[in-house]
Amino acid sequence: MEANSYESLDVWKRACALSVALFECTQTCKDRSFRDQLVRSGLSVPSNIAEGYERDSSRERVQFLKVAKGSCGELRTQLMIGVRAKLLPETPARAYLKEATELSKMLHGLLEHYRKQS
Repeated sequence: MEANSYESLDVWKRACALSVALFECTQTCKDRSFRDQLVRSGLSVPSNIAEGYERDSSRERVQFLKVAKGSCGELRTQLMIGVRAKLLPETPARAYLKEATELSKMLHGLLEHYRKQS
């Protein structure tokens, strides 16, 4: 694994772990469309980080990091709704919400790093 690869990024590793946890946590969710949307937004975060790092330019990388950050916002919203609607168990959902917030902060830091480079 290269030092410059997305696989070496803590934000990508943590986003992957969150995606797996979301998938496992929602297996018993009876609302299939909610579950699918929640899992998709969770998968979008590490997927967009990876896609951005596979692109050729910093501009493209920044664009995909912005999409990943937006997906964190979408995920946080869905987690809050899932708790309020009693579609998700509150304790793990609150932990996932905290992790999604941390991921968003990490992505913000990466975005600032690339903005300073250009």
